[in-house]
Amino acid sequence: MSAQAPSRAILVRPHHFTANPETALDNAFEDIAGVGGIPPRVLAARARREVTELAGALRAIGVEVDVFDDDGATTPDSVFPNNWLSTHPDGTLALFPMYAPSRRAERRRDIVDHVLSRFRVRRVVDYSCGEHDDRFLEGTGAMVLDHVNRLAFACRSRRLSPALLEEVCADLGYEPLLFTATDTDGVPVYHTNVLMSIGTDLAVVGSGMIRDRAERERVLARLREGGRTVVEIDESQVRSFLGNCLEVEGRDGHCLLMSATAEASLTPEQRRDIERSCRIVAVPVPTIETAGGSVRCMIAGVHLEAAEDRTAVRDTQDARVLSGA
Repeated sequence: MSAQAPSRAILVRPHHFTANPETALDNAFEDIAGVGGIPPRVLAARARREVTELAGALRAIGVEVDVFDDDGATTPDSVFPNNWLSTHPDGTLALFPMYAPSRRAERRRDIVDHVLSRFRVRRVVDYSCGEHDDRFLEGTGAMVLDHVNRLAFACRSRRLSPALLEEVCADLGYEPLLFTATDTDGVPVYHTNVLMSIGTDLAVVGSGMIRDRAERERVLARLREGGRTVVEIDESQVRSFLGNCLEVEGRDGHCLLMSATAEASLTPEQRRDIERSCRIVAVPVPTIETAGGSVRCMIAGVHLEAAEDRTAVRDTQDARVLSGA
């Protein structure tokens, strides 16, 4: 099992997907206007289909996937479970505090129970009580983790409290690497995982958005540790969600999952650099991207060993996995 690239994944398939005005306040990638004229039922159906197609693409390359349906109408961003749930190769399951009140209901006991029943979990650490003190850390959206070198890359934003980042890194055994990233208008990048992705032998990063030269060079140097190839992308490519990709381990090796939007933004040289270590697998998720996230945000990677008891709830189109939270 690869420490960096998961071979198992959890997805959440929404049934009432819509852009979230609450999160749009600090998410410059969100496009509420772009979906304004689409009937809610049509928008939701498109999002549901995109999650199903992503699950199919993952399974086709040999990644094991469990899909949980969200029938609720009060959790418009539930399609992004990586923000409240993370798993770690040392057997840790972590739960995180969410900045937007509308997102806090995304935490689901049935998904947690599913992980506990199917995988070897050594401990559960729950940081969600930070919401009571306005301390936030939106999981592997706010942090991009290098599991090999035990580094947690994180850009400053409303979605991340530096003191909580220090606490979480101390608990989980990572070194925090905090920096500032902004767009050309000076707006902070809301989540680190739209800016960068770390694989086994490859890292993708929108380095130019780290405006401070010393911070930028520090990030690039730490990414190159261990011989990783660093693919630097520009701001327009970050806005095309090229930074929001994820390396997974398939049956035939490592694959880099990204959206069709992201793939279309690649230069020939970048493609060659990536394909030296990974096969590119692109999936169209244009509806989901209007909510300000893409393929990586949709995948909660499972970095845990399977348990002996594999009595799991499986994904079907007709059965619904109901929340116990």
